[in-house]
Formats: sequence, C-alpha cells, structure tokens
Amino acid sequence: MQYEQRMYARLKFLELMAELNETSFETFFHDLMCARYPEFLDVRTHGRLGDQGSDGLMLHERKLYACYAPQTVSATEIRKKIDSDLTKALAKRREQFDTFVFVHNDRRGMHPEVATVLSEVECLHPQLRFQQMGTRRLWHECMQLELALAEDVLGCQIPIQPVVHGIGMEDLAPLLRHLREQRKAADPLMPLPAVDPGKLDFNRVQGEAREDLLRGMRHSHLVDEFYAGTIRAVEHDEVAQGFRLYYEQVRREWSDPEDVLWQLEMYVLGNGSVPPRMQRSAWVILAHFFERCDVFEAPPAEWTPSGMGMLA
Repeated sequence: MQYEQRMYARLKFLELMAELNETSFETFFHDLMCARYPEFLDVRTHGRLGDQGSDGLMLHERKLYACYAPQTVSATEIRKKIDSDLTKALAKRREQFDTFVFVHNDRRGMHPEVATVLSEVECLHPQLRFQQMGTRRLWHECMQLELALAEDVLGCQIPIQPVVHGIGMEDLAPLLRHLREQRKAADPLMPLPAVDPGKLDFNRVQGEAREDLLRGMRHSHLVDEFYAGTIRAVEHDEVAQGFRLYYEQVRREWSDPEDVLWQLEMYVLGNGSVPPRMQRSAWVILAHFFERCDVFEAPPAEWTPSGMGMLA
C-alpha cells in the first residue's frame, strides 16, 4: 500500500477495534487469520462440544489461540478466561499445540493482569510457550495482506488515490489546544539539547513509525509558528513538559519504540475516531517534539550509528 492508503486503512482498523467485542471480535480475528494464513483453522463453538478451549489453531506452527474481547475489561475475568481456556485446551487438545496465544482487543496494550497471568502459567507449564496478540500485532497482520484481502477484512474500500494532502495551521490548532487542556503540572523544563541527525537510529525507530516521523518533520515548523509570541511560548513549554512526563511514563511500560509512538499518538488524538488529515497532523506534532528532544533520547556525543541509515 501507498502511505496514504495505509494511513486510511489504519484509521478504519482502529474504528473497528473500538467497536468490536465478544463474538464480533472473534469473527474479525477469524477473517483476518484465514486471509493471512492458509493453514489457520478458525475453530467455532459446536453444541455441547464447545470450542474445547480454542478459538483458532495454526497447524504448522502448532499455536492455539484464545480470544477475549469484552465490552468492559475486568482483571478477574481475564484471569478466569485464561485459566479456563488453558485448562480445556490441555485436556482436549494437548497434542495439537506448543504455544498458547491470548488474543485481546485492548487498544492501549497488554493489560497488567494479562502479563501477570501469562508469566504465572508459563512457570506452571514450562513445556509450553505463551504469547499475547493485541491491537498492534493484529494491525501488523492486516498490513501483510494484499489490498483486496485487506479491504475484505476491514469491510471498506481503500482509496487508490491519496486522500490526504498538505497540512495547515487549521489542522494542527485543535490538536495543540487538546494538548494544552491535558497538560500536567510540572517543574519548568530543563534546557533541551538540539536534535541529533542520528536520533532515529539511536532510538531504534524503524519501519512505519520512522516513515511517519520523517513525513511529519516536513511540516513540524508549523508548530513553532503556532506557538510564536511570548504568552504562547510559555504554553509551548508547558505542553512540552506534559509530553515529556507522559513519554517517561510510557517508556516504563513499553520498551519497543513503535509501541511508545503508538501510545504518544493516542495521547495527541485521544480515544475517538479521527479523519485521516487529523491523524497526519498528529504525526507533525510528534515529529516536532521528537526534534526538540522532548520525547526519546538524544544520542551521546561519542555515539556513532552502525549499519542503519542516517536521517537525511
């Protein structure tokens, strides 16, 4: 897909993730995995047999999938679901899998209880491997599909022509006002170093996230223009500090740079669905704070890249 097509598809995907739960989420998961892998078996419930602890099986990789997508997340119910499905799978399908994959619809990432339970059951069953499959991994699977299959899974036509053009101040202003409203009280900012051309490499920002940041940098000067003036300059620093504090919180929970940027994108956009133009505006803002070094780390003076492309 072209960049604009991928961005449009991602918005539709996130809209689906906000709407799908329980049976509808399981149906989406089956459609996606069947389109992606010919060897995937979409196990359905059948009468008194039930599903025998499985919502899907991958034959060659010997993986068993268990879906959990409630309308309201409950730590207690998460534990019950994993324990119940694993117990049934071990009783009915022990010879059919070596890896147990817990599939969920939480946009924010893995619930702490999921991490705890998977860690506990891995200790109890060292002969098995345990994984989780959330929104990020589901999206990556979508992006491996050919265009026609992706449209079928997402239930929409993905425009061939670009749907997003230039970014103007009128696109950035609502998001910047949103950040102002949710900024956190904090001590004044310490002096920030200038962005280093190897910062993307140093922070291991690759793939789609790197491309999104590079595109955002083309328009990041508009953020400075928005905050031009004495009063707004103070607001700029306050918003930047809020961004930095949230970034530090996210980094304690996620180690993958792409996960961190995913969380920062939602910090800018909020939880509602947005048009493609606004999503692209969000990446302009992310690029701006990335360049200022409010988020991610500047490489030390002695650091040199090895084997990665430098930021042009």
